[in-house]
Amino acid sequence: MKAKNKIPKTFFIFLIASGFIWLLITFSKEYSSRITYNINYSNIPQNKLLQEKPLQELTLAIKGTGFKILTSNINKKSITLDASKLTSRGNSKYYFLLRNQITSIKNQVPSGIEVLNLEIDTIYLNLGSLKSKKIALKPNLDLEFHIGYDLLNEIKITPDSVLVSGPENQIDTLRFLNLKELSLIDVKNDFTNTVDIEIPSSLSGLKLRLKKASISGEVDKFTEGSLTVPFTIKNVPDSINITTLSEKVNVKFVTALSNFNKISENSLKIECDYLATKEDNLNYLIPKLIFKPDYIKSYKIIPNKIDFLIRK
Repeated sequence: MKAKNKIPKTFFIFLIASGFIWLLITFSKEYSSRITYNINYSNIPQNKLLQEKPLQELTLAIKGTGFKILTSNINKKSITLDASKLTSRGNSKYYFLLRNQITSIKNQVPSGIEVLNLEIDTIYLNLGSLKSKKIALKPNLDLEFHIGYDLLNEIKITPDSVLVSGPENQIDTLRFLNLKELSLIDVKNDFTNTVDIEIPSSLSGLKLRLKKASISGEVDKFTEGSLTVPFTIKNVPDSINITTLSEKVNVKFVTALSNFNKISENSLKIECDYLATKEDNLNYLIPKLIFKPDYIKSYKIIPNKIDFLIRK
């Protein structure tokens, strides 16, 4: 049998050494390249706020050895720009020139890297004054009541508004803030729940004094009742007399069980307007409930049309 030819170990050592020397030679040469840095803004006037996100990245044309460019890309840091010397373009628009900060920019790149050029020369900023305003809070409810139960009064939000601070262009357009959805099922008792205040993602510059609010509601069992109530007729000329078959109507109503005994015939006032009947060319009167307690949730008048006779 023939012996297999073995590659000498010295060959591999020579190959690795040659590759290493080639890398040293290649990365020791100077190259032109581009590198992109994140931007930090400093010295923005204290009475001003950014109203929208400014330019976030700055690309530089650079020159340096391959090693310097490689390490700069690996250990890339942010560039801080001085926004204290601004020029106004009107309203909330400002700008500053990068060429006035070229020395500062060069000092912030790693040693051994030469800055050849800036891809942009001007940074634009949208700045506005800090403004505060009380903003109403709006509930977002998904309530499912137990059969026969409902809210006794309007939902109560505590606090009902929140002091909001931020850029004036955001504050000026803000009318209310939503609360996160409150979902309850089989509700038959009073409730109080704490929920977060939602800030729209488009208004990220806002600061709220409070982040939560309380939503509470009084719940009661509701029942139906019925009363026979007299009605009056207004705007009847002195020259005629009106006769109706009945002087009363039946009012069916829904109210909370706790308020049921408070309601009597005197709690309701029903009126018919003869002038409205005449103007609409009708041959009947329409009874309307012109006064009722707030705790009557709904009602129905029977009959809803009243026939009448005129005697001159």
